[in-house]
Amino acid sequence: MQRPDYKQSGKRYIFVNNNAILKDTEKAKAILVAVAGSDDSESDILLDELERLLDTAGGETLARVTQYRDKPDPHTYVGLGKVKEISDMCKINGVNLVIFDDELSPSQIKNIEDEIGGDVRVIDRSMLILDIFALHAKSGEGKLQVEMAQLEYTAPRLTGKGMQLSRQEGGIIAMRGPGETKLETDRRHLHRRLTTLREQLSELEKNRMIMRSRRERSGIKQAAITGYTNAGKSTLLNYLTDAAILAEDKLFATLDPTTRKFKLPCGEEILLTDTVGFIRNLPHHLIKAFKSTLDEVTFADIILVIIDASDKDYINQTEVTRELLAELNAAGKPVLYIFNKCDKPASEIPRITGIPAESTLYISAATGQGVDKLITKLENIVTDGKQTVILQIPNNEQNIISAIYKNTTVTEIDYGDEYVIVKAVADERAMGMFSKYLKNHEIKV
Repeated sequence: MQRPDYKQSGKRYIFVNNNAILKDTEKAKAILVAVAGSDDSESDILLDELERLLDTAGGETLARVTQYRDKPDPHTYVGLGKVKEISDMCKINGVNLVIFDDELSPSQIKNIEDEIGGDVRVIDRSMLILDIFALHAKSGEGKLQVEMAQLEYTAPRLTGKGMQLSRQEGGIIAMRGPGETKLETDRRHLHRRLTTLREQLSELEKNRMIMRSRRERSGIKQAAITGYTNAGKSTLLNYLTDAAILAEDKLFATLDPTTRKFKLPCGEEILLTDTVGFIRNLPHHLIKAFKSTLDEVTFADIILVIIDASDKDYINQTEVTRELLAELNAAGKPVLYIFNKCDKPASEIPRITGIPAESTLYISAATGQGVDKLITKLENIVTDGKQTVILQIPNNEQNIISAIYKNTTVTEIDYGDEYVIVKAVADERAMGMFSKYLKNHEIKV
């Protein structure tokens, strides 16, 4: 007997004895918890971001709780009285998920869950971010990286309710995983799995290094598009190159780096790479697991830092980005600070102390506003130190022309009776390579 067609927007069905039963697709409801000093605006910013993370993970915020204290309680993070208050809220509203905007120790998770009681699961900010990465990882490498980060982070925290190594694909918040391997609770098995993951990622890193060295030998400059998550990195790459990658108004909508070639007006080409977004308190295990991916920033020739000009916390977000770039040893490169979303009415012309005005741009990647100035800046950086030269190649040495194309940007070529005249943009290295054919130096680009 064929199943009937039960298609209804926004609803999903499961089948029991060939009968369609509406599946409950309500979002998981959670209580968000943060510790802050006496500044209400600080806690609002922290909880706003945590709420957006929860929304990205497919959950819904039922309540936000802030405990004002100088430092977190070592046993229950917020103190016993506040935990009991949260417990009452969970029982009254039927909530079974509590998320803390900080990293909790294994003992804190256990203590809080014991005090709250019932089937309430307690997770921290890092667990939520790892869950989002598990949800959005698409490539084989990305899934391996996320699985390794999850296992390394959650293994010491398996004492809490509902936390187990056997993670299945799909599921609910903080219970998602790659779905590739059913892990036993035996720790020896866990270590074997981590060893396997490290070996697989090591092989993938070797392949990535080979691809990177090929790009370097090509002489094409590489620019890494970095910045806080949801600042508009993918939108900019799509606008410039028609990359057609996912660009949503969500945190960590894209994880896998995407590289596209872009031709500048001067004829020079540049490689643009959209990288993983940054966020405050990014789990260390994620940074370690995504090392080969984040190395795209380390090995780039130019860094483009995208800043959401419409976000009220843009100054702190930019500082987080700069700190992470320093941690990735990406200092000492040409950096452009690009304030995006400047078409939004709420955004004013922002300024950040310590960033040179000549390295600052204001654009809208969605509409293209100001992107022409960005392209001009990129062109100036790429052509810095280069000159337009004329090369005179004897017809019996035309085999050198392929090398000229590889090491310079050829703008004109004329095949004559005795010589091939090539007009090209070349750096000092290329001019040295083809010095015997130089007819004259023209102008600096």
